Amino acid sequence: MADEFDLEALVHLEQTLASLFFCSTDAGYTDGFAHGRIHGLIEGRALGREKGFEIWEEIGFYEGFANTWQAIYAKHGHNDQRAVHHIKHLLELISQFPQVNPSTAAIASGTVDEVDISKLQRQIRSRYKALCASLGVKPTLRAADVESTEEGGVQSAGQQKQVWKLEEDAKRPTMQGLSF
Repeated sequence: MADEFDLEALVHLEQTLASLFFCSTDAGYTDGFAHGRIHGLIEGRALGREKGFEIWEEIGFYEGFANTWQAIYAKHGHNDQRAVHHIKHLLELISQFPQVNPSTAAIASGTVDEVDISKLQRQIRSRYKALCASLGVKPTLRAADVESTEEGGVQSAGQQKQVWKLEEDAKRPTMQGLSF
């Protein structure tokens, strides 16, 4: 029988195919993981840069606001201790805000204290609102939360932007008193 079937090769066929499959999936996983890590770093840096600019735009607004009112009070000799206290405290909180990213090695070694940025940001916002209340000034929207409209005004992010202008047709009565 020249066409004899090798039963031994058939028994080990499943193991052979499984080892080939797992070898290729391990290599694919390793390649995909390395590729994902590179893209994750690139996208993470871009997102971090964008969010960093947004945060510092807001913090810079608060700092400029406090410095302006501090200069006004110094020039005109106003003696409102509450407002001066809020200005000093706001500027102190802003000076505590980190301006550079600490390295992971410095955090791990304990040479740099880890700052709770969201807590500090909430404290700064609260102090800004308290300062505005003591000055009698309405707290304004930060530039990161608003977008300009076609008319040149400012629209908050929570408002719906109108896509089409509504004409006076909406006020005109329709058939059977229905208005769409």
